[in-house]
Amino acid sequence: MSQKAEKPSLSGQRLKTRKRDEKEKYDPIVFRDAIIQGLNETGSDLEQVAKFLDSAGGRLNYRRYADVLFNVLFAGGHLAPGGSLIEEAEPDKPFQTDVCVFKTEESVDKLKDFYEVLYKLLRRYKFLERAFEEDLRKLLVFLKSFKEDERRKLAIITGLILANSLCSAKILDGLFEEHLAKEGLSLEFTSLMFKTWLNEKDISHLTSSLKKCQIEARLMELFPVNKRSQEKFTAYFKEAGLGAIAELQNRSATTEVKQEVRKELANMFKDEESAAEMVLYVKEEMEKNGFSDSDIIILIWNTLMAGIEWNKKEDLVAEQALKHLRNYVLLLKTMTQSDKSEQLLILRIQEYCYENIHFMKVFQKIIVLLYKTDVLSEETIVRWYKSNHSNKGKSVFLDQMKKFIEWLENAEEESEEED
Repeated sequence: MSQKAEKPSLSGQRLKTRKRDEKEKYDPIVFRDAIIQGLNETGSDLEQVAKFLDSAGGRLNYRRYADVLFNVLFAGGHLAPGGSLIEEAEPDKPFQTDVCVFKTEESVDKLKDFYEVLYKLLRRYKFLERAFEEDLRKLLVFLKSFKEDERRKLAIITGLILANSLCSAKILDGLFEEHLAKEGLSLEFTSLMFKTWLNEKDISHLTSSLKKCQIEARLMELFPVNKRSQEKFTAYFKEAGLGAIAELQNRSATTEVKQEVRKELANMFKDEESAAEMVLYVKEEMEKNGFSDSDIIILIWNTLMAGIEWNKKEDLVAEQALKHLRNYVLLLKTMTQSDKSEQLLILRIQEYCYENIHFMKVFQKIIVLLYKTDVLSEETIVRWYKSNHSNKGKSVFLDQMKKFIEWLENAEEESEEED
């Protein structure tokens, strides 16, 4: 009987670990020391600083130690949680460098030069952008740990960074920490930051950046809880020479109030309350918030038209729309007491009919109804027809209105002859 041959044994074999599988020890201090040494050797020549950072990325692990890198570039050293410098260092090696934002001369021009260093670094190493944003947000949370002049320099360079879109305004979340607002640090910081930003770009750039990150509606949170009022906000920023920021907040507050009014009207509509009750409610809100009829008329129209499930057939939707609007003529009539509000309403109706294809043939019928019920005047309709219309559906709606406009003008001429 044959015996099976023994299989070769692997005992005594040594398996090599691949170099890429070996875990590198995390040592931020060694990385910090290498960056500080390189920066110090540049002699504060920012052109040499940019070159050093560019070349160092090839041999130092920027991806792993990104937070340490930006700590050094802003504060001069590695920061512990809370914002204090970690002073641990090897003998004869410094734990801090003077080649950083906090040690730069406090002037916009000098800080612009340092901004260029950051810009070149992020353009060269795109993967650092996210870490840059996260680290800058942390620095804002640590404001209390920094000296007054360091906070001012950080505010200026943050204004430059945001004005040039080097990162998003999401970093400003850090300023809404309660302890920073309570001690006035958030306000102090944002005032200087906004000034720098507005010296670089206009208010529309600032507004769109804040809106994109949903920061615009939170500006009141920069104040201590007991000082959060529209009057104090306006007074503070106007005194600081930042009237544009005060106006921005006023618009934001107005938008918020309008959203509440629209929500309440939608509920009243759902509960089938009368137009007269809606008029009383809207008038109270207008008086309380200083709104004019032109401020509120578009909101009224949008709310009325959003509360109905419209028929998909053009011949039926016309009848449905006219019946619906007749119920709320009193509300529309009360909110169109000025030429401006009438013009806004007729333009909004044009855009609405264009945006909702089933209403394309209903435009003329709606305008005639509102004319007969004294919501829209003859002058407003003729002015719209001749010059003040939108381009949305322009040819279709002008064609629809042609005979009615001719009738209006002939009626006016006959009236003048009789007089």
